Amino acid sequence: MRTYAEELLGKILVTHQTGPEGKEVKRLLIEEGSDIDKEYYLGLVLDRAQSRVVLMGSSEGGMEIEEVAAKTPEKIFRETIDPAVGLQAFQARRLAFNINIPTPLINKAAKFMLGLYQVFVEKDCSIAEINPLVTTKDGNVLALDAKLNFDSNALYRHKDILELRDLDEEDDKEIEASKFGLSYIALDGNIGCMVNGAGLAMATMDIIKHFHGDPANFLDVGGGASKEKVTAAFKIILSDEHVKGILVNIFGGIMKCDVIAEGIVAATKEMGLEIPLVVRLEGTNVERGKEILHESGLNITPASSMADAAEKNVSLVNQAVGGGAK
Repeated sequence: MRTYAEELLGKILVTHQTGPEGKEVKRLLIEEGSDIDKEYYLGLVLDRAQSRVVLMGSSEGGMEIEEVAAKTPEKIFRETIDPAVGLQAFQARRLAFNINIPTPLINKAAKFMLGLYQVFVEKDCSIAEINPLVTTKDGNVLALDAKLNFDSNALYRHKDILELRDLDEEDDKEIEASKFGLSYIALDGNIGCMVNGAGLAMATMDIIKHFHGDPANFLDVGGGASKEKVTAAFKIILSDEHVKGILVNIFGGIMKCDVIAEGIVAATKEMGLEIPLVVRLEGTNVERGKEILHESGLNITPASSMADAAEKNVSLVNQAVGGGAK
């Protein structure tokens, strides 16, 4: 008779071998079964308010920590770590005690926490989350699932981590964006965004939502975009078939508005752009940038402010799709 695990594996292998987004499954990870006694949560995060790394733990393992924080915040315990001395053994033992690790396993749990902190520091992590951390009936402390985020600015020091990158698990547009140094995240809306600066990009998406539109992406071209980079950004935005309009919101500091304008004109001509394009420029060489857009003769709608740009773009997209914003 086949075991449940064998039956489950068989189903995974025969159901078209595709993942939730229709991508072919390339790897299958199988974890050894554990005789679990109790599940816990453990995480190392950066607390920006304190400018310190914080070790967090909870007896509510297997749940989203945000849900625990909302419903039972008293069950989350924290240890703030002094960067000069690192996580201390007494802190690890105290956290293990507070989250109700069985007394005979306190030292094992503390050793695990100290090892996790060492990995966090040595590998330049921004998050190290173990959920669940479990104790087993035979007296072990194990990490059954882990999530590690790494500081992208430090990855040049960790070629071993870069080699683990699995492009099959990433969005094709995000992969293409990374080749040009663009920060791109696909969303579910229909208004493509091209902005310089992460904060400005977030504000742009917020104001699109304020005018009842839906951003199709987060795209930060950075502070030193060239015409080629702008053209690449347009191509990536337009590769999303759901995009019905594009909003460009640029504040020129290091980046010059005339260079951005030249890139917009070149990209619009090359792509034969037919969907609404609204551009708001402000900052260095803004008047020259506006002149370039105006003299191009292209169907580019100028905007005087971020709110004006969002309102115009949402209106034009609604008209293009027959009055629906979705």
